[in-house]
Amino acid sequence: MRYLDKASIEHIAIGAAFLGTGGGGDPYIGKLMAISAVEKNGPVKLYSVDEIGDEDFFIPAAMMGAPSVSSEKFPNGSEFVKVFQKLARYLGEDKIAGTYPMEAGGVNSMIPIVVAAQLGLPLIDCDGMGRAFPELQMVTFNLDGISATPMAITDEKGNIGIFETIDNKWTERLARAATVEMGASALVSLYPTTGAQMKRSGVHHVVTLSEQIGEIISSNHRDAKEKLQELLTLVSGYELFQGKIVDVIRETKGGFNLGKMNLEGIEAHKGGNMKVHFQNENLVAERDGQVVGMTPDLLCLVDYETLTPVTTESLKYGKRVRVIGLPAHEKWRTDKGIQTAGPRYFGYDYDYVPIEELVKKAVADHV
Repeated sequence: MRYLDKASIEHIAIGAAFLGTGGGGDPYIGKLMAISAVEKNGPVKLYSVDEIGDEDFFIPAAMMGAPSVSSEKFPNGSEFVKVFQKLARYLGEDKIAGTYPMEAGGVNSMIPIVVAAQLGLPLIDCDGMGRAFPELQMVTFNLDGISATPMAITDEKGNIGIFETIDNKWTERLARAATVEMGASALVSLYPTTGAQMKRSGVHHVVTLSEQIGEIISSNHRDAKEKLQELLTLVSGYELFQGKIVDVIRETKGGFNLGKMNLEGIEAHKGGNMKVHFQNENLVAERDGQVVGMTPDLLCLVDYETLTPVTTESLKYGKRVRVIGLPAHEKWRTDKGIQTAGPRYFGYDYDYVPIEELVKKAVADHV
């Protein structure tokens, strides 16, 4: 067990935004709320999964919907705790021993810290994705047959309710419809899990990994090249492209940010081009017409100079970026993981190929 202070939160916000692969929301507002909650209530305890009881229950709180909406539709500050307490009361408040992030994403890494600080609960160093994904069934708990419901959902206006569904795909369908009616973003609490289930089915140490990534990116003692190499070593990643954004096609539809961006190569990739397709999160990267990365592996955009993560809602013409790819957690590389969040699920007409194989092929073809 250790405590998360203001510096830890700053680093986690940066690192989780990186792992969020463009989605998971901009961490800025959530970070301010988390820091404020810690300053008011004291630091949050972070437990590893090895330190929790097998029979204890844990539930997350997270934002659902199109990340771009959060830049105009701000939370009023009470929804995070409200939705958590709604589900806790439904399950029996005495059963809830802590909270955890649903995904590694900018704002969704911060919301559980707010809840933990305000309610005096520990945060668990674990999540259900190891990255961010756009749909509720795209969770490692779902891969192991754990139900997303009962689930609580609320908005900033005070509407609140409980869903119990026949399967996790129906949870996504019904909650997405409610989220659209709530203004394309809502707060949810779902996947109530025992300590034993978290140990078996969660992605462990994701909060710590986010903090380590954030420490590297925010370091002022090394230049971009040194920080990039340290970052790639930490996450077993690859630099796929250096480019300038020359076009962004984006729309908010059905509670998602949908679109693609075109990049024109600079520096080492001058003369080349890349297209990155996204649905909240970056899903597929094509360099010079050849696929070099695809979901469920991670495709992360960072600022060319600072390595600060670039989310899909902040894409703009002229921005210079690096595209970094890294392998997904092993659970996503199983048959069920690929079926749940692989390229064919999102409508791309090809089979999943691990990023390390795609990079090796691209290098061989270039030679």
